[in-house]
Amino acid sequence: MRIYPYLRLIRISHWIKNFFVFAPLIFSQHLLDLNYFIDVLLAFFTFSLASSLIYVFNDIIDADSDRMHPSKKSRPIASGEIKVSSAWTVVVIIFIAIIPLLFLFPISFLLTILFYIILNIFYTTVLKHIVIIDLLCIAAGFMLRVLGGAFVIDVYVSKWLILTTLFISLFLAIMKRRSELAHKDESSRRVLNEYSQGFLDQISSTSAAGVIICYALYSVSDRTIAEFGTEKLVFTTIFVVFGVFRYMYLVYRKAIGENATEVMLTDVPMILNIMLYIASVVGIIYFENL
Repeated sequence: MRIYPYLRLIRISHWIKNFFVFAPLIFSQHLLDLNYFIDVLLAFFTFSLASSLIYVFNDIIDADSDRMHPSKKSRPIASGEIKVSSAWTVVVIIFIAIIPLLFLFPISFLLTILFYIILNIFYTTVLKHIVIIDLLCIAAGFMLRVLGGAFVIDVYVSKWLILTTLFISLFLAIMKRRSELAHKDESSRRVLNEYSQGFLDQISSTSAAGVIICYALYSVSDRTIAEFGTEKLVFTTIFVVFGVFRYMYLVYRKAIGENATEVMLTDVPMILNIMLYIASVVGIIYFENL
């Protein structure tokens, strides 16, 4: 049995999205606490398994339509590399692997994972065909990651940080639809018939503004300044602005953005921006007052 098709099936590269669970750990000033870090790392792994379960389920359901898509036709199930029966076996194995992990966490995290799985099953079968609801479902998935990261270590998450997560996940979802619409053909998802470039451009601008404004307000809020003992977090807003504008540039001028993971892993300016942002945040939060 070849392993590579199965690694592609569970989309390990997409696990990068689950790093959102680390946001509460970093901003709660517990990144250097080994026990907290291990708990969140296990939460990351659990979310990654849950997301892989959903990816396999999605590919099973969409196998017929994927075969007609110019890029999705190369997916393991659509291309015939992996049989549908084998894919269902993978779903069962992943689900069985998740169950014992859930007993390591508080009930709030367990419910978060279960809600994430149920939401995405409904998204795959029904909700992704409903205009706007499809975008909100994607956004909800990212918010659940952040909340799950907070629940597992029982820390407070700023409402501004939650709103920032909401808008950035909406922004990514809208940019994905904008890119899909630009390459629309007969094999494209049905919900694209309900969108137009003008409408997506309007709501992408709104969500982009929401990301920048909410993050800026978080960085200058009295609670944030009091908690970190510094006002310098506001300077990290420049990285958020660049990231948003760079992503819009890639979608509008380079016609890419359908796969957010690919952008994050291949665009050098975006990679450097993310690294500088993380380094700046960690430096300000953890070493400013030493």
